Amino acid sequence: MDFLSHLPALQVVVPMLSAPLVVLLQPRGLAWAGATAAALASFAIAVALAIAVLGGQTQVYAMGGWPAPYGIELAVDSFSALVLLVVTGAGAGALLAARPSIDQQIEHQRQPLFYSAWLLAMAGLAGIVVAADAFNIFVFMEISSLASYVLVAGGPDRRALPAVFKYLLMGTIGATFYLIGVGLVYMMTGTLNLADMEVRIHEVADQKPILVAAGFITFGLALKAALFPLHVWLPNAYTYAPHAVSAFFAACATKVALYVLLRFDFVVFQQNLTGHDQQFAAYLMPLAVLAILFGSAVALFESNLKRLLAYSSVAQIGYILLGASLVTIGGLSAGLLHMFNHALAKGALFLAVMAIAMRYSRLDLQHLGGAAKRMPWTLSALVVAGLSLIGVPGTAGFISKWYLVTAALDEGALGIALVAVIVVGSLMAVVYIWRIVEAAWFEPADDSATGPAGTIREAPVTILAVVWLAALANIYFGLATGLPRELATRAAISLLGHLP
Repeated sequence: MDFLSHLPALQVVVPMLSAPLVVLLQPRGLAWAGATAAALASFAIAVALAIAVLGGQTQVYAMGGWPAPYGIELAVDSFSALVLLVVTGAGAGALLAARPSIDQQIEHQRQPLFYSAWLLAMAGLAGIVVAADAFNIFVFMEISSLASYVLVAGGPDRRALPAVFKYLLMGTIGATFYLIGVGLVYMMTGTLNLADMEVRIHEVADQKPILVAAGFITFGLALKAALFPLHVWLPNAYTYAPHAVSAFFAACATKVALYVLLRFDFVVFQQNLTGHDQQFAAYLMPLAVLAILFGSAVALFESNLKRLLAYSSVAQIGYILLGASLVTIGGLSAGLLHMFNHALAKGALFLAVMAIAMRYSRLDLQHLGGAAKRMPWTLSALVVAGLSLIGVPGTAGFISKWYLVTAALDEGALGIALVAVIVVGSLMAVVYIWRIVEAAWFEPADDSATGPAGTIREAPVTILAVVWLAALANIYFGLATGLPRELATRAAISLLGHLP
């Protein structure tokens, strides 16, 4: 067996085994270096898997040599590879930039534990993506969730505690609904492997328990993905978490839940339940539209920078699900491509916010007057990422929104209405990004907002370099669209290939 065949397992094993080792590393700088090295290794593995998948080779790994459905199977196809790039890229990028911010926000003696929880969250999220059976998806979901609660609550802001409690409560409800649904499917089919489940459901005479299971699983995963109106945990969790954690989770956490939702629905349920594709569109398309309009509208009136971007994430989740709800190759590939492009934009935006927070004690827009004059490089990177979020031509965000508009226009009169929603949402994004620009460039300086460092100056170069790398990635993938577009298209074709 060659080394390449072990990569799906190593994608999980590297961060998971590194997590307890990091706890033992002292001083804290060594713990950060060890965690960063493990995160970068995970990203390198994800890149290698993406290249292998683009070469036409789905990576399958049978744990212990036991083939599915009798053993545990890990699998990476185009869809998995796309999401793995998002998860590992977000985890490694945020951690690479995070040390100055973590030194400022996390007690020094607790930092090795913090880095360990970070790697466990990465391992859990990656495990969800590579797991080929429903139960191990749940296991990895719980690993990532428990680590996430620790990370969100780890900062100095005590408002994070009620935010974490709400996050924990909603996450537990979501996981419970998912597990009930999986239990119903197992009761009717006798298998937990997704590929085997797809075959066996077709042989079940009474489809009503399967339909109920589909409802439970969809609701549970929609809650995990913060789909409107189940998003109530997300704004506070992103706002009050340590700044580095917000950058990590904003880029990838909800997208992993969306990944499981789409894989379950297209591979398992739409294949076997008559008319389920129409039901999927009928229920989720209106919610996607409402998510776009509601999330964007609330962001217009938010004064806290992190909270504004959190509500923007609610809207962007709507764009992703809107594309999927069209149940066409064009729509689904546009939604999956937006999953990747939004991770680039939102990751860069939250990294820029982390840099701003190094110098400003408050992140309310009214306290950021004159920030661009004091931190020109940081705020310029934020604007570049903001343009990508809006969907300005030449940025990654434009590509996915353009494909989404093109796919919507194929739907006739309904498509025109959907295009209007996309345009309105993008115009509202222009307004709330402009509010940030107006405060930073055109408002007078507010000396009362000075942060712990005293005199406000440019962000540390270690943060600034990663912020600009993320910002420029939005330009690069807006011009060179090959890798994410090819993965998204192949993923859409594969998912829709399961439909009758």
